[in-house]
Amino acid sequence: MTTGLLVLAAALWGAAAGALLPRAAYRFSAPSGEVWREECPGGHTVRGWLGRAACPECAEPAYGPRTTPLLIATALVCAVLAAATGTRPELGVWLLLAPVGVLLTVVDFRVRRLPDPLTLPFAAAALVLLGLTALVPEHAGHWTTALLASLALGGGYFVLFLVNPAGMGFGDVKLALGVGAALGWYGWPTVMLGTFAGFLLGALYGAALVITRRATRKTAIPFGPFLITGALLGLLVGSYTA
Repeated sequence: MTTGLLVLAAALWGAAAGALLPRAAYRFSAPSGEVWREECPGGHTVRGWLGRAACPECAEPAYGPRTTPLLIATALVCAVLAAATGTRPELGVWLLLAPVGVLLTVVDFRVRRLPDPLTLPFAAAALVLLGLTALVPEHAGHWTTALLASLALGGGYFVLFLVNPAGMGFGDVKLALGVGAALGWYGWPTVMLGTFAGFLLGALYGAALVITRRATRKTAIPFGPFLITGALLGLLVGSYTA
């Protein structure tokens, strides 16, 4: 398969997966300590987790995140991953994890919460799928490094959580396990690059909020989106140079 067809196929996969995310994003966007949403804003039961966030029983059926932005975002992420990774077998892992990363980004931005039903399976899936990929010829990574990086990044974020729990949530610690596994696949330089990029993006976002007076220096911001974006940048560089 040529690179162009591979990127197109990845984009179509991302678009299809992104179209299924709005309802899950709405249901998971419950403030910390509350149960996942089971009703639409009109009080009607929300059935299922995948698909559009719309209620046929309401006068204004649409609610929650819109489908088009999620569809476009997931398609773009999958496309750039395919362009950088090429036909190497780990691309399948990145394409499976990408929609979950987009979903986590949306939920954390909405309610500053990273749900355990997403972060923990994300970490487990990354390690298991990369372990299977390591058995396939022509892969470009190392599963042992992925495992060690998962433990190292998770441990590092846990220390940050203990030092400043107001600035680093425990959900970030759990997410770091999966992010560390993905970055570690391409080696420790990729881990350091992805981690640094996440902190840099988070710092720039916080500074922009302070400058525009939308927050103060003590305002907590969702860090999960920047952890994920930094990981994406690290993966793009790591996969392209592998």
